Amino acid sequence: MKKFTGAITALVTPFLENGLVDVEALKKLVENQIKNGINGIVPCGTTGEAVTLDLDEYRLVVETVVRESNGRIPIIAGAGSNDTHKAVIFSQIAKEAGADALLHVTPYYNKPTPKGLVAHFKAVADAVDLPIILYNVPGRTGSNVSAETTLRVAREVPQVVGAKEASGNLGQMMEIIKDASEDFCVLSGDDALTLPLMGAGGVGIISVASNEIPKEMSDLTQSALAGDFKKARKLHYEWLDLMNINFIESNPIPVKTALSLMGQIKEVFRLPLVSMEDKNKEKLREVLKSHKLI
Repeated sequence: MKKFTGAITALVTPFLENGLVDVEALKKLVENQIKNGINGIVPCGTTGEAVTLDLDEYRLVVETVVRESNGRIPIIAGAGSNDTHKAVIFSQIAKEAGADALLHVTPYYNKPTPKGLVAHFKAVADAVDLPIILYNVPGRTGSNVSAETTLRVAREVPQVVGAKEASGNLGQMMEIIKDASEDFCVLSGDDALTLPLMGAGGVGIISVASNEIPKEMSDLTQSALAGDFKKARKLHYEWLDLMNINFIESNPIPVKTALSLMGQIKEVFRLPLVSMEDKNKEKLREVLKSHKLI
């Protein structure tokens, strides 16, 4: 099983003005990420608007990212669903497309019990022989996965090798780190909590901000992994305003807008996501200007 550490980008999915996936822009994004030292890429996660992709588009995005990365970094395909059968189908497609691992958000809306979560992840693991990262994001799923439940899933489903923790609860994250096996990876799901989580023993971030600043997020995490928290702290506070402005509206609206302003993609979303409010877009523009990103 690979160990996933450092800065891993939750990559946006660029679209053309006719609504189709912008494959050429996607290839350029992947190359730019790798050139700037990113440690992994997650296509088709929340930031990639995966819930609005059909199966053919899902396959296209994962295949494109895998092909363009050409084995240089791990590709962890988002494959989650609140329907276990669909989660298995996405996982099978991701494996066929060449993904190295899977990111699975805990089922939203249904609110499964801990026993149900174990059964869900076991069904995916039985169907597809790839490492799995559990993604806990209560703000989107409507329910938190406790440290006890995360540890139970990891214990009963050995293919679950890590957790992306976006609960915002550092105490809960530390409970996981304290009691998990040594090779279990706890990754931040919030850019702004990367530094404190890594100080507590986390090993990296699945990042939104690294779409805009891959080198800087990689430098931050590599510094923390090396124990150079002076440098990691400096980078954290230098870029904290960007990390925060990325969530002034629902992700990925601000980060896709930023990449559009930076000339990397077109400013196109899929409903129900729409363009930013003018006042928020102006705030985003000012942050990008202050960092000379535009």
